[in-house]
Amino acid sequence: MTRPLPERAADTTAEQPWPVRVLSMKIQDYVDKMSVTWVEGQVVQLNRRPGSRYAYLTLRDADVDMSLSCSVQVHALDAMATPLQQGARVVVQAKPSYWTQRGSLSMDVRQIRPVGIGELLARIEYLRQHLLAEGLFDADRKRSLPFLPRRVGLICGRASAAERDVVENAHRRWPGLPFEIRAVAVQGAPAVTEVVAALEELDGDPEIDVIVIARGGGAVEDLLPFSNETMVRAVSQALTPVVSAIGHDVDRPLLDLVADARASTPTDAAALICPDHALERRTVHGALDRVRGQARTTVDRERRGLVQLTSRPALADRTSLVRTQREVIETLRHRARSRTETMIHRERDRVSYLRGQARILSPQSTLDRGYAIVQHHDGSVVQSRTDVEPEELLRVTVADGDFAAAVVGGGS
Repeated sequence: MTRPLPERAADTTAEQPWPVRVLSMKIQDYVDKMSVTWVEGQVVQLNRRPGSRYAYLTLRDADVDMSLSCSVQVHALDAMATPLQQGARVVVQAKPSYWTQRGSLSMDVRQIRPVGIGELLARIEYLRQHLLAEGLFDADRKRSLPFLPRRVGLICGRASAAERDVVENAHRRWPGLPFEIRAVAVQGAPAVTEVVAALEELDGDPEIDVIVIARGGGAVEDLLPFSNETMVRAVSQALTPVVSAIGHDVDRPLLDLVADARASTPTDAAALICPDHALERRTVHGALDRVRGQARTTVDRERRGLVQLTSRPALADRTSLVRTQREVIETLRHRARSRTETMIHRERDRVSYLRGQARILSPQSTLDRGYAIVQHHDGSVVQSRTDVEPEELLRVTVADGDFAAAVVGGGS
C-alpha cells in the first residue's frame, strides 16, 4: 500500500520526501495565485522568432545584476508607438508563471510601456532631492585631492576616447604618472554593477591616491547609470577621493554632485588630478629668482648703510675713538695717582702724630724724665714703702738701665 504524501513542505522528511513533480506542482499553484504586477527594468535581450506568436525578452534591474525572463505577445510589441530596442527602460504589466517541465519562472507580459525621458529626469530629480536632504552632496564631506598622487585609478569604457583623453593629457602635464585602469561597461544594464565593483577594488588599493570615473558624452539614456542611487552611494562611501568626468560640461549626472571634484570633460580631469610639470618648474624657478633678487637687494641695502656709517666724521678716522679713550684713561689714571699720593701723605702724617703721642705716653718717656721703677725680686712693682722688708734686695729701673738696691732700715 502506497503511503500518503505529506501535504506541506514542512512535513516532508528524508523518509517521506516529495517527488519532483509534486514540488513543481506546488510551486506552480503558489505562483498562479500571485497577482498581476507592474515591473520596471531595462531590456537587455529581445528575441522575435519568425512565425511565433510570442517574443522573449530579458529584463534587468538597473541597480544590481539581477534579471527576469519574460514572454510577450508579438501583437503587443507591434502596437507600441516606437519599436522596442535593447537597452530601453520599460514598465511592464506581467503575471508570474512557472514552467513545471523546465522548473523555471517566467513573466507573462500583458502590457509594455517605454519610460520616457521626461519621466526618467523626474525620477532623477526626485532622487537628487532625497540625497540632498541626506547630506550626500554637502561640501564638508568632500575631500581634497592630493597635489601629486602616487598612482591614479581610472574607471572608463573599454578602449574608449575618455581613457585616452585622461591618460594622455595627464602624461603631458606630468610625464610618467602611473595609472591603474579598470575598463568596464559605461552604459547599459551592466554599467552600474561593473563601475561599482571597479570602484570598490581601486578604493581598497593603498597605493591609489585618487580615482577618476570617466565617460565621453552621449544621450541622456546613455548617462543614466551615473545618476543611479547605488553608484552615487558607493562613491559617497569611498575612502579615496573621487573625480567625476562624465560627458560634457552641460551633462550633470548625480555622480558630479557626490564626487569630491567634478571635471567638465575627461580632458579637464587631467588638470584636476596632477599639476603641470612645466608650470611648476617655472613657478619654482620664479620663486628662486625672487629669493635671489631679494637677497641681493638686502645685501646692497646693508652695504649702503655700512658705507654711510663709516663715512661719518667719527668713523672716518678710525683711530680717533681710540685716542679719545686713551686720553680719558690717562686723565683718570693721573687723577687716581694724585689722589692716592695725597692719601698716603695724609696717613703718613697721621702715623707720625700717633707715634709721638705713643712715645709721650710710654713708660720710657716717664723714665727719661727721671723717674724709676722699683720691683721686688718676683717682678712685682713696689707701690708703697710698707711693701719692702729690711735688707730686701730690690730691682731699680731707670732711663738708661737697671740696678739692684738693698733696703736699709725698716719699711714702716
